[in-house]
Amino acid sequence: MVIVRILVLFAALGIGASLLAWLLSGNPRYRLWAWNFTRGTLLAVLAVLVLFVLERLFFPG
Repeated sequence: MVIVRILVLFAALGIGASLLAWLLSGNPRYRLWAWNFTRGTLLAVLAVLVLFVLERLFFPG
């Protein structure tokens, strides 16, 4: 779970920095970066959670 927390922390920092840059500059590229950070983070968290589920299914203990 530490990996998920670190991933979410870095993602929140990246999304926040991108949105702040977008608000300050008005450049839509930064908003796209924030969206890509969000999608990538959701996919990575989903992959880790699927691995946790598979571990519980195949190695109960």
